[in-house]
Amino acid sequence: MRRLAAAAASTIIALTALPTAALAQPSNDAGVGSHHERDARTPLSPLARQLGRQALPAGDGWAAAGPGTTGGSAASADQIHVVSSRAELVAALGGDNATNATNATPKIVYVKGGIDGFEDADGRLLDCTDLADPGYSLEGFLAAYDPAVWGRVTPSGPLEEARRRSVTNQTQQTQINVGPNTTIIGLRGARLTGLTLMIDRATNVIVRNITFDDARDCFPAWSPTDGEAGNWNSQYDLVSVRRSENVWIDHNTFTDGDNPDSAQPVYFGRPYQVHDGALDITHTASLVTAAWNRFVGRDKLMLIGSSNTVGPDVGRLNVTLHHNLFDGALQRLPRVRFGQVDVYNNAYRLGGDSFQYAIGVGVQSAVHAESNHFALDAGVTAADLLYDWGGTAITTRGNWVKPAGAPSRPVDLVAAYNAAHDPDLSPDAGWTPTLRHGPVLPAPLVPLVVGPLAGAGRLPL
Repeated sequence: MRRLAAAAASTIIALTALPTAALAQPSNDAGVGSHHERDARTPLSPLARQLGRQALPAGDGWAAAGPGTTGGSAASADQIHVVSSRAELVAALGGDNATNATNATPKIVYVKGGIDGFEDADGRLLDCTDLADPGYSLEGFLAAYDPAVWGRVTPSGPLEEARRRSVTNQTQQTQINVGPNTTIIGLRGARLTGLTLMIDRATNVIVRNITFDDARDCFPAWSPTDGEAGNWNSQYDLVSVRRSENVWIDHNTFTDGDNPDSAQPVYFGRPYQVHDGALDITHTASLVTAAWNRFVGRDKLMLIGSSNTVGPDVGRLNVTLHHNLFDGALQRLPRVRFGQVDVYNNAYRLGGDSFQYAIGVGVQSAVHAESNHFALDAGVTAADLLYDWGGTAITTRGNWVKPAGAPSRPVDLVAAYNAAHDPDLSPDAGWTPTLRHGPVLPAPLVPLVVGPLAGAGRLPL
């Protein structure tokens, strides 16, 4: 154990130095200096300027494939912004939220302090009633579509149409659209609350060092045929990556804050769920690396692939997840369809009565899970960590499990799953990852390194 602790300490020191050591690309100091003169209210340190221009290191996961991921590193002086309100964020991303997704001008956006997606142009905080269509009310919706009255049929008619118009209003307000060649990076304490950062058809995007908090849905949909008893479904993720390539999500924290789904009321006998995913990668997106992030206390976490339909997703959805902390999450860590997904050196802290599974093996998925560490509460076993969502195979190597009240030990996750479930999963997903930056840590070291270093606030900004 002394040798392991010493090795962990050495690894932590080395990894802590990585952000500055990796800044080998030109920093265009003259341009950043010009920005510094323009915005004396928020002087940027030399390191903040360099981190804003940092590209994904070569070989660091699937986002390093092809041209790699450089984000806004080529931004000119007039495309470097420090923002502290929703209006400033939209302006920095191009000026018009309706068209910002097509703004391919290289840009670096530093987020200062907290920004709330419910802010109007004057900075006033809106609430759900401000965004509701005049024909919608929750009370009216519950009365109209109660299964005891309406039956188990999908809602239709004026109230459902008014709910959908309300969703359109909220989407225009709280979905912030990001265009290609963009870096969004948080200064210390940066927080984006009540919004979805939408990366759709936007190649070459970097998002770093931000806490994403409570992307709540004011108008969840009732789906009476979803499961045996129906379900409420929300549509807003904290970060959504769709139809995009070369995306790097690094050192962020994802949370529902003080508004967890577990605290929501129950309607129609089902929890009124107001959150969707934390980081969903769907609709043919590919070449994504998510590293050193912290996911705290959420239900649905990460969906990779949104449909079982064999079609354009085939050959896409290639994602690398490394050195992330999954803390108290209940499912989709991740859930995968179609893609080649490399899951290595992640730390999991799992448990609770509502825990469902960690890694979901979906249709034609090819997950390679290596050297991850799973700390489990009472009632959760190694056999519960995988779930068969219509897939056939997953490669698992070098993973360790720490059962409640017992020491960590190596576990063959596929063998543990197959011993308790039918049909069996094959232990060979058919590929071996090659895009990895730095050595793969032995699983016992992973929580010692990931715990202190993952999440927002760990980069020296």
